[in-house]
Amino acid sequence: MATHTQLLYHFVFSTKHREPTIVPDHKKRLFAYLHQLLTNKNCHLYRINGVEDHLHILTHLHPTISISSLIKDIKLAADDFIKREAIFPKFKGWQDGYGAFTESIQAKERLITYIKNQEEHHRNVSFLDEYKALLNEHEIEFDEKYLL
Repeated sequence: MATHTQLLYHFVFSTKHREPTIVPDHKKRLFAYLHQLLTNKNCHLYRINGVEDHLHILTHLHPTISISSLIKDIKLAADDFIKREAIFPKFKGWQDGYGAFTESIQAKERLITYIKNQEEHHRNVSFLDEYKALLNEHEIEFDEKYLL
């Protein structure tokens, strides 16, 4: 019998100290690079976007890949690409940790729209408030001191 999976994940992670170092002019180059990385790992990227201090990725996760190893690979590859291409001069790296949320396939289109509209969303909502809302929505207990 073949293996059939539907492992839809919403990943969120921020720049070191949530500094606003991802400049809009070059983020599409980073997103294209990460799209290729995910494709090479047999993951299907549904949407990637972000603002100056964090990224959102909605992707299908191949069943042979662990979440932690994928996030590590994404952060390391992105860090290398950003420095090699010098696209975000003030970028100092990614903050430790990440959010990884399982999602139902029925939520896919809503999440694609949500991620696509990050710039508009963050005119009214800070990253910290957004992240706390995601943790609460997914019933994840957290200590505020680790969010700073």
